[in-house]
Amino acid sequence: MKASDLKRGTVLDIDGRKIIIKQLEVQSPSSRSGSTLYKVRGHDIVNKQKFEARFKGDENLQSVEFGRRPLQYLFRDADSCTFMDKETYEQHTLSVESLEEELRYLEENLDGILGMVADDVILGIELPATVSLEIVDTAPGMKAASSSARTKPATLTTGLVVQVPEYLTPGEVIKVNTGTGEFVSRA
Repeated sequence: MKASDLKRGTVLDIDGRKIIIKQLEVQSPSSRSGSTLYKVRGHDIVNKQKFEARFKGDENLQSVEFGRRPLQYLFRDADSCTFMDKETYEQHTLSVESLEEELRYLEENLDGILGMVADDVILGIELPATVSLEIVDTAPGMKAASSSARTKPATLTTGLVVQVPEYLTPGEVIKVNTGTGEFVSRA
């Protein structure tokens, strides 16, 4: 697989380590002779160490094939999160540390999650592109505020804080992009 074909959720084999891509930035060349660079951030699936690298667009990389199974998030306890396989109804538990980034978007009974499976073991999860979360705390809405006006911070049910337009009020449900952590629209 070429670096130019990379996307979030791809798993790469780099020096024997299984790296899942969490963020991908494309840096266009500033000169004609330069090549496009792909800045990759992720972590090792096994030991959860962070990983960061840059690849040229035509560089060949080794991807790892994993099965993906539909999961539903059930609940969180002190040090783990429990998911249910939507086809077999089996329950799988992942540690809170392994879900560091994803925890900000997980709400009970959230659908659209894909579990990466190897040898019937869930190694990690992929979130849907957007999730709907309720605003629990923000400054009061302004009636005269336009949709392109200034933003204000809003705390959501999961504790995530995002910038939202001034006209939104507590109790409203909004869509949040799970890749960037930014407000998308009302749900």
